[in-house]
Amino acid sequence: MTKYAATPTNTERTFGEDEIIVSKTDPKGRITYANEVFQRVGLYTESELLGEAHSILRHPDMPRCVFKLLWDTVEAGNEIFAYVKNMAKNGDYYWVFAHVTPSFDDKHNIIGYHSNRRLPRPEAIAKVEPVYRQLLAEEERHNDRKVGMMSAFDMLVSLLKEQGVGYDEFIFSL
Repeated sequence: MTKYAATPTNTERTFGEDEIIVSKTDPKGRITYANEVFQRVGLYTESELLGEAHSILRHPDMPRCVFKLLWDTVEAGNEIFAYVKNMAKNGDYYWVFAHVTPSFDDKHNIIGYHSNRRLPRPEAIAKVEPVYRQLLAEEERHNDRKVGMMSAFDMLVSLLKEQGVGYDEFIFSL
């Protein structure tokens, strides 16, 4: 937990359809840039965000296995799209449709990550929330957090396999 961890509220925050939340991190996921929209929606100042782990935004309703998939994907040098429920500094929540990409130097080494987040379609959130609740329940069923995350990750992989789609295809089908 970070020094800003709040108790989740049932209050939703939002932002404009034409706005984009932008952040950049170093290779370890520590925030190196946060635009004004990010700061406003998350209720953080720039100085509170810079140097913090991006997980400062993690809402407890988000399954850890989704973040494992996200990090595995971008650390392998690939982009990923995902629906994410974030938590503002005061505990309010907000959903985003995130596009996360690695940033490379001239030798193609990963030097950080870049994320653009847009306002998601409500119908997509209505479809992804039950899946996330299932994954989270699987994670919480285990006493060992890592075992729970891996079990939920396997569940997610099986779900995608059953549907015959990759994660991005699944996300864009919602």
